[in-house]
Amino acid sequence: MSATDAAERSATGPATTPEPATSAGTPRRRRGRVAEDRRAAWLFLLPWFLGLAFITVGPILGSLYLSFTDYSLLTAPEWTGLDNYRRMLGDPRFFTSLRVTFTYVFVSVPLQLAFALLLAIVLNRGVRGLPIYRSIYYLPSLLGSSVAIAILWRRVFGAEGLVNAVLALVGIQGPGWVSHPDWALSSLIVLNVWTFGSPMVIFLAGLRQIPGMYYEAAQVDGASTWQQFRRITLPLLTPIIFFNLVLQLINAFQSFTQAFIVSGGTGGPADSTLFYTLYLYQRGFGAFDMGYASALAWVLLMIVAALTAINFLASKYWVFYGDE
Repeated sequence: MSATDAAERSATGPATTPEPATSAGTPRRRRGRVAEDRRAAWLFLLPWFLGLAFITVGPILGSLYLSFTDYSLLTAPEWTGLDNYRRMLGDPRFFTSLRVTFTYVFVSVPLQLAFALLLAIVLNRGVRGLPIYRSIYYLPSLLGSSVAIAILWRRVFGAEGLVNAVLALVGIQGPGWVSHPDWALSSLIVLNVWTFGSPMVIFLAGLRQIPGMYYEAAQVDGASTWQQFRRITLPLLTPIIFFNLVLQLINAFQSFTQAFIVSGGTGGPADSTLFYTLYLYQRGFGAFDMGYASALAWVLLMIVAALTAINFLASKYWVFYGDE
C-alpha cells in the first residue's frame, strides 16, 4: 500500500459495506413473515377447533360420563357406575335390536355392493349418455335416507300399495309388506339396496383406472369374459371394494330414518324393524332414560369400531394394491 492510498483511506474513514447489513436483515424479515403466516393460519383454523371442541369432543365426553349415570333430563345425573351396561344383559329389546340391525347390515350391504358393481360394469362398457345414467342412478343415494322417501316406501309397499297392485295383475294377493313381521325388515333391506348410487359411482371410477392392455392381453390368450372379470377386474378393484365395504357398513349401522318412518317410531310390527339406533332413540327421547341411551350409544360405537378394525386386519389377505 502506498503512502498516498493510506492518506486517502485515513481521510475518508473506514470503508462501509451495505451488503452485510442487508443480508443480516433478510432472515429477520423472513421470520417475521413466517410468524404472521402462522398467526393467520391459526386464526382461520380457530372456528374449526372451536367446533371440534364444543360440538364433537365435548358431547362425546359428556355422553361417556352420562353412560355411567342415572339421568332423566329432569334431575341431576347420579353416578351408578357400570349399572347401565349390566342392565343391557337383562334387556330383551336390546338383543332384539342387535339381531335386527345385524340382519339388516349383513344382508343389505353385500347385496347393495354387488348390485352397484354389476351396474358399474354395465355402464363402463361405453353406454351412450353415461353422465345422464350416472346422475339418475346416483340420485337414490341422496334421497334414500330422507323422510320423503321413507313415506313413499311405506305407501309403495303397503297393503294397498303399488307392489301389491302389480302383483294383483298376475293374480297374486301380496301381504302388507311393511305391516307384516315376516316382511317388514325385508322391505327396509330393499330400500337400502336401492341406494346403490354412491358405491356405484366409486366402482365406476375404479373400473376406469384399470389399464385396457390387461384385457387385450387376456383376449389374445383366449380368456373368457368371466375369467377376465375374476382374474383382472376383481383383483384390481379390491381396494375400491374394501373402501365401499367399510363406508357402507358404517352407514348401515347408523340407519334410523327408514325404520322410524315406516314403523311410526315403534320398531314394529312385533319389533321386526327395531333398529339399534331406533331403540336408542326410544330410550333417550321416549323414556328420557339418557344414562341408558348413552351406554347404548357407546356399545354401538364399540361394535362399529371392532368390525372396522376386523375389516382392516382382514384386508391384507384379500385386498391387492399395485405396489405389492
